[in-house]
Amino acid sequence: MNDSKLRLHIGFDAKRAANNVTGLGNYSRYTIAAMTALAPDYDYTLFVPKTGDTGRIDSFAALPNVKIAGLHGLPKCLGRAMWRTALMTNNLVSEGIDLYHGLSNEIPLTVNRSDVTSVVTVHDLIWRRMPADYNPIDRRLYDFKYGNSAKNADRIIAISECTKNDIVNDFQVDPAKIDVIYQGIDPIFRHIPDTEADSVLQKYNIRGPYFIAVGTVQQRKNQLLAVKALLQLPAEVRLVIVGRWHGGYAAEIDRFIRSNSLSDRVIRLQNVPLTDLPALYSRALFAAYPSRYEGFGLPVVEAIACHTPVIAAVGSCLEEAGGPGAVYVDPDDTDDFAAHANRLMSNSFDADKLVRNGLRHIRRFNPRDFVVSIKKTYQLAIISKFA
Repeated sequence: MNDSKLRLHIGFDAKRAANNVTGLGNYSRYTIAAMTALAPDYDYTLFVPKTGDTGRIDSFAALPNVKIAGLHGLPKCLGRAMWRTALMTNNLVSEGIDLYHGLSNEIPLTVNRSDVTSVVTVHDLIWRRMPADYNPIDRRLYDFKYGNSAKNADRIIAISECTKNDIVNDFQVDPAKIDVIYQGIDPIFRHIPDTEADSVLQKYNIRGPYFIAVGTVQQRKNQLLAVKALLQLPAEVRLVIVGRWHGGYAAEIDRFIRSNSLSDRVIRLQNVPLTDLPALYSRALFAAYPSRYEGFGLPVVEAIACHTPVIAAVGSCLEEAGGPGAVYVDPDDTDDFAAHANRLMSNSFDADKLVRNGLRHIRRFNPRDFVVSIKKTYQLAIISKFA
């Protein structure tokens, strides 16, 4: 890095920010938005696979210290899938990047051979914990790309203590090189009064009491546990599942719903805009997030921000996300899930107290603390690079 420069020039991997509408995309956009707003003393270049592929990050281009850059010099035979891995370092150098931050598990293979400092955010090692959800080729590719990124980066950001421990144990990385930085939540997530939420519920034809499960329908998310629990809940209570519904696990849930005559009690919502989620959370009796493995579990925090108690699963990091704002069950124990649900609905377990405790807990997930922590990581990475 040029010591004479007064402003750091940060490069962000913006592929997910531009094109992804779920977890990695949301994290990437949140990071870019928080850093550009609260760290205006830096200059930023957002790298996308090709010029014009800006999707959901167009608005950042209007900021005076932000540039969006497509990659150049990448052979077509490598394809867009390899753009972050192959030859990207040349682009970072030509753009005058001081520090490159890979926002979704990956940095270029050769960046450590340049003068560009590197930081990588590692979200999870799900492909290792839940191998049945990934084909063998993808698992080997992730081991190679993400494992090398973790080993080669000057500094690592883990989104939870659980993820940090997985990185240390699986990739044999020095824990002193890893900083745990919790993501803040979008300010859109807040309690919505019933009068404001009514129109959203009418939009989706939701009537009567319900609880909600947000997340792509897949085996590790474990939505079937919540569906099975319906059999032990009052007949008027319904389950609203918000997320992409596809694949073999969704078909398994469909079969259970049909065989147990639950079709009228399970509402499936896909392609729900972010702006509708706070109302859906706020009107829910509780939120269910019985996932077997997560890097962090942001839907738990979002539900609590909307004043909604949560039933989550033990076994990964969800206790970090929900703290005392959730109750936790074994992901295979339908009876325990149903018992907690009935207690929450009857208020024999103080749901209001649970929410109050949760709201205190999630104060730590805010953009200002997030940016302060990231800036500290950047400084440590630079010191490590040039020590």
